[in-house]
Amino acid sequence: MVKRQAAAAGLDHDPSPAKRVRNNGDHSRSLSTLSDELTLRILSYLPVSDLALCQSLAGDRQLWKAHYYDRFVRPRASRLPGIRDVSSRDARFASKASRWLDEGHLLEGRGRAGGQTNWKRQYKLRHNWTRGSCAVEVIRVAEKAPIPPVVVQMCDGVIYMASREEGLRAWSAKFGRSLLAHVGLESSSQTPPTCLAVDSAGDGTTASTIVLGFEDGSFALYDMDEKVKTLRHRHRHESSNNGIIASVAISWPFVVTMTATQLLSVYTCEPQEAKKASARDHGAPQLLHSLKSHNIWPPLSTCLRVTADTVLVSIAYALPTYLSGWTVGVQEIQLSKLGDFQRSRTASAIDEHYRPLAFSSIPMTSHLSPHSSGTTTPSFQESRQIHSKPISLSHTHPYLLVSHPDNTLTLYMIFSTKDSLSISDGTRLWGHTSSVSGAHVGNRGKAVSISRQGDELRIWELEGGFMSSAARKRLAGGSVSVRVQPGTTSLTPEDTSQTGLDLVSHGSTNVASRGSPTDEGDVDGRSELTLTRGWIGFDEENVVVLKEESQGRQALVVYNFT
Repeated sequence: MVKRQAAAAGLDHDPSPAKRVRNNGDHSRSLSTLSDELTLRILSYLPVSDLALCQSLAGDRQLWKAHYYDRFVRPRASRLPGIRDVSSRDARFASKASRWLDEGHLLEGRGRAGGQTNWKRQYKLRHNWTRGSCAVEVIRVAEKAPIPPVVVQMCDGVIYMASREEGLRAWSAKFGRSLLAHVGLESSSQTPPTCLAVDSAGDGTTASTIVLGFEDGSFALYDMDEKVKTLRHRHRHESSNNGIIASVAISWPFVVTMTATQLLSVYTCEPQEAKKASARDHGAPQLLHSLKSHNIWPPLSTCLRVTADTVLVSIAYALPTYLSGWTVGVQEIQLSKLGDFQRSRTASAIDEHYRPLAFSSIPMTSHLSPHSSGTTTPSFQESRQIHSKPISLSHTHPYLLVSHPDNTLTLYMIFSTKDSLSISDGTRLWGHTSSVSGAHVGNRGKAVSISRQGDELRIWELEGGFMSSAARKRLAGGSVSVRVQPGTTSLTPEDTSQTGLDLVSHGSTNVASRGSPTDEGDVDGRSELTLTRGWIGFDEENVVVLKEESQGRQALVVYNFT
């Protein structure tokens, strides 16, 4: 009673601090009178579709960080073997980098351009990937097709191209699509480049090292500094009579070359007495080992991995069988960090000691059914790993992705342990309606593939493979790939949960070779880009495809998902 009287008399003073209230002068909405803390708490319960339509505090980093984790990180953990308790309540959101798998760098302020991670932008970027929603831009790179064709590679948002006529060029795959740097090849040599690989410094700098393989058996090293936009020639290794360089790989300080005559060579660019692992000196590469193979057939892909105590070189290749078909194989060479040879071993997708002379079903047709009929006889299972000769092959450990002329792809998982090396049974991937010209798989299992006519680009989520029953259900349900549809913003009636996140502008920008303008009428809805050269690459924001027009002109088509 006393308290009520005191309150009525205006004598009741609450000593507790008042809640922080926004003073924006607009009290027309009820939420505007609440403190920021209460408003954020209320907004945290909104679905993404409603949150994207809100203003002001709806762009708070922590709100979008939680949504990003719940949609893109936690589902990944459920697909990876060895990670448990992903469905528990405390796994809905985690602040520790260890619970973010390999996306912990986003927590450490190493987002785009080295600044703080924009979680709303990051969410939108990943959402566009899952929907196949993007803008398309074209970079003209050649008025006539060079012979042999240009070689292309992409690394950290930079597209590297090399040809005998134009030399080595570096294009930005980010906003602007500008030519960053250009350097001519050595005038004393007219041999064309045949393959290219890039190694990023990985130490927070903008430096990269490029290795170019040539037709005369030689290779060259170049340094790219993105900050000052320069390309500098480092070293040219002498030519040899061992044949064309068919594949190269680089992981500093080691360089690997593979010739068409099946000769594998391993070099080091760091003298044994040098102890600074981060210092990229200008010493000439020194040959460590040369190994001759007798069972490697093209297409092939070379992968180089440097761990804490070993150097692993793996070559994935097409392998003909005794029957009328092909499978895949892999050879792994292990070296010490000092370059000492330790061992070499091989594996194939079929048992090398078992070759049936007859099959219960025809080898070239039994694998065409997307669902198994339940047959488990050894001859039937072996026949499912016999295919036509691969068109392309992409290898990023532990994934091996192969494209076939019958509009399909096959995914293999490579298991490398201390005691064994093996390749899993292939999983056939369906979705393309025409012949697949090229495919590329990354180290997280994301892959892209392009049809020969360039009119069908698909994105695949292959992380973890399809060894588990849950993964096979995803495969049977058709949820492992999406077809990219540039310029599509409409939502299907079945999917309206992400309204407001799709791209708004889908304009097409043309960038001519070396910065010269192009005719606006050259690129429109009826583009003459009708043939892909088999190369396709991607990074976190873009997919890049090398295409060729009917007149022979070449262009890089950039699919931008930002």
